[in-house]
Amino acid sequence: MSTASVDTRLAAGGRRRTTQRVVVAEALASAKRALSAQELYERIRATHPTIGRATVYRALEQQVEDRMASRFERDGHVSAYIACDAEHHHHLVCTNCQRVDDVAEDVVAPMLSAVGRRHDFTVDHAALDFYGLCARCRGKRR
Repeated sequence: MSTASVDTRLAAGGRRRTTQRVVVAEALASAKRALSAQELYERIRATHPTIGRATVYRALEQQVEDRMASRFERDGHVSAYIACDAEHHHHLVCTNCQRVDDVAEDVVAPMLSAVGRRHDFTVDHAALDFYGLCARCRGKRR
């Protein structure tokens, strides 16, 4: 996620641009997998040693509220976070390696339509997370 994109998304969420918010958003966007707040904090501290743990936690929660990030639950009830597109909130989460992949909207859209029809409900947005094993981890277990 570019700094300009972070600025645009922060503004869309009504957030003031701060160095800390940008640093957290960019660090999360550059991660290759979902990270716990503690893992992200440790990564950021390597280049920004004065950032506080509470600042990282608050920035992550704000990103979830503003749909800049998604929160997942790992084993042991530990939250993990991943950056996401404003419109995309469907994921495959590997419970072994913590890899997170997007699920294409065209796969989920028919299900959302069916839910709406069946329950006489208009779906504004949805966030679906499917937990299991990715192909690589499944292959290792054979």
